[in-house]
Amino acid sequence: MARRALAITAGLALTLLTLGPVSVMLVRAGGLTALGPGDWQALRFTVWQAALSAVFSVGLAIPVARALTRQRFPGRAILVTLMGAPFILPVIVAVMGLIAVFGRSGVVNDLLALLGLSRIDVYGLHGVVLAHVFFNLPLAVRMLLNGWQAQPTEPVRLAASLGLGRWAMWRVIDWPVIARVAPGALVVIFVICLTSFAVALTLGGGPRATTVELAIYQAMRFDFDFGRAATLGLLQVALGIGAGVVALTVAPHGGFGMGLDRDVMRRDGHGVTRGLDTVWIGLSAAFLLVPLGAIIAKGLSGLPLLGADTLRAAGHSLAVAAVSTALCMVWAAALANRRGELLALLAITVSPLVLGTGLFLLLRPFVNPFVMALPVTALVNALMGLPFALRIITPQAEAVAADYGRLRASLGMTDWAWFRLVWLPRLQRPIGFAAGLVAALAMGDLGVIALFADPDRATLPLQVYRLMGSYQMEAASAAAVLLLGLSLGAFVLFDRGGRLAKA
Repeated sequence: MARRALAITAGLALTLLTLGPVSVMLVRAGGLTALGPGDWQALRFTVWQAALSAVFSVGLAIPVARALTRQRFPGRAILVTLMGAPFILPVIVAVMGLIAVFGRSGVVNDLLALLGLSRIDVYGLHGVVLAHVFFNLPLAVRMLLNGWQAQPTEPVRLAASLGLGRWAMWRVIDWPVIARVAPGALVVIFVICLTSFAVALTLGGGPRATTVELAIYQAMRFDFDFGRAATLGLLQVALGIGAGVVALTVAPHGGFGMGLDRDVMRRDGHGVTRGLDTVWIGLSAAFLLVPLGAIIAKGLSGLPLLGADTLRAAGHSLAVAAVSTALCMVWAAALANRRGELLALLAITVSPLVLGTGLFLLLRPFVNPFVMALPVTALVNALMGLPFALRIITPQAEAVAADYGRLRASLGMTDWAWFRLVWLPRLQRPIGFAAGLVAALAMGDLGVIALFADPDRATLPLQVYRLMGSYQMEAASAAAVLLLGLSLGAFVLFDRGGRLAKA
């Protein structure tokens, strides 16, 4: 009963914090506003690019995660960690890295010119999809990898002893993991791409590549039309919730079965399979790490230029990330089921611009919003990270409930005993990964803080933007490297902690 009350409280708080700001904007605007032809064009483009981005991200992640599951090699753990870096990068910093590699004067086009081939254009639909795959492929890989690691080793060992071929191993061992994890990964990435703003702004290439989030920005920034912005925001919410219902309905229920908690050691990764796995791992690592290397190479020389303002902003970012992570993990523990996961999609389907503006309007009559810049930023980051945390934790939480639920009932375990003795110990690995992801995302977020912050309360991402705006590009690149280091460090700290605790 205590857990049920906690879940209801957490769900109500989530609903109020996401839909409340939208309602405030609608009241201020006097109701919904009719959409024009440009808005419907933006909607069609948004759905199309989000669908392509999700399918490519998850489709490419399946062979990469399967290869990493089957192969063991020196430096594998470091490679897995580094491959997650693009997802936690601030968007504009990562776009700079992509342009350095795929842009008109980038490495790829220079190589094509040497070969006598025509240059490629990174702007437009293909540029937006490329950037979204760059960001979301690491997330999909880690979600699938966690699914394979959650399998009991006994069925894998039995399959190896029976000498099952590649097709049989796929059908018996691999497909159940993909069927359980991939639908949720698809919907999370689809919803992330629905709210794309900075990527479409920098790589869209014109009005034909306008997303709904860009249309919301234009409605608020240039037209001062809160009604139109709220209408588009509600349309975005409906799309995200609809996608979530479909994905969670298709995904199968239940766990993989109980085991003895030994590490899964695959014995089918040899011969031709080893060669194919090596190709997949190599290509994905190059795609993700070369732009990352370009960012680091550009920023290292400017590290001595970092001033006191930048270091103070880094401290603010660390504090915001710590609070956001703690709050998000409490929320995730209360809502770790399919209904909670569907409800949490509200957090990323609501436009951050609408959410930030609505919170500003809510706080303005009671307190100076600028004083609340950092606490509100921490709260919003916890909300935005919750869907990712639940997508990582929920499948294994449901598997634990399916595998040990009858044992719990027969022993008459209380909610606290279940949480302390079974739930938490068996979910340490996904909880560590989820906490690291939320901490890194909170470190690199530039959303509400841009609306609320004054010069004394800037976070590190906002400081990077300010340095870029004042044309201090070398210092901005150095601050971006510092931000990358802190984000990656926060991710590794929590992720490694979860794996060591599990071991």
